[in-house]
Amino acid sequence: MTEIERRRRGIYLLPNAFTTAALFAGFYAIVQAMNGRFDVAAMAIFAAMVLDGMDGRVARLTNTQSAFGEQYDSLSDMCSFGVAPALVMYEWILKDLGRWGWLAAFIYVAGAALRLARFNTNLTVVDKRYFQGLPSPASAALVSGFVWLAVDNKLTIQELWLPWVAFAVTVYAGVSMVSNAPFFSGKSFALSRSVPFWGILLVVLAFVFISVDPPIALFGLFVIYGLSGYALWFWRWQKAQRLKRQRRGLPE
Repeated sequence: MTEIERRRRGIYLLPNAFTTAALFAGFYAIVQAMNGRFDVAAMAIFAAMVLDGMDGRVARLTNTQSAFGEQYDSLSDMCSFGVAPALVMYEWILKDLGRWGWLAAFIYVAGAALRLARFNTNLTVVDKRYFQGLPSPASAALVSGFVWLAVDNKLTIQELWLPWVAFAVTVYAGVSMVSNAPFFSGKSFALSRSVPFWGILLVVLAFVFISVDPPIALFGLFVIYGLSGYALWFWRWQKAQRLKRQRRGLPE
């Protein structure tokens, strides 16, 4: 066996270490939810998001991409951003809704599985500037962010409206993952590209804004992102309808 063949059959350690850490964070979130520590569980899912965002960039920077890494990353995402958020939300409040609660959790899990399967098969088809459907990490942030926000602000789960808001958030996140709404991917942004000085100031202000009250800031940011795809979808639809009317010679 040649050296090249041994390298091809081997596994790159660095990017897969980040993937393993993200997988551990998702598993840790499930364990903490079972122990009733829902704020810690939510924070673990956000940690998994950061680690998941790093493994791909590390692989590209070190030229250590592999088919094994891609499959391992998808399986890790299914645990950290599919199963973990659904179980955290269910253990926290959805179980109080009976069958409606576990149905909402299952809709989310099924949406995450379908989202990841479609993403893996549409890599060469979809515009890389946009995701087709809400990405699973953002959906997980929406669900776990709601849990973190409610627990941090000591919202009582005995309130009649709270379980149904949690139900709506979970179903919305699950359905949005399998929608065709375009969500900005950020892949066109290159870390090696130079930016104006005010760009660094914006990064500093973003850190300050998030650090003031992380649950509210992070949940608010992902709510905006979770709605942005539908806003862009509606804007594109309006633009297409306007072009059709212009071609037909009809007034706008």
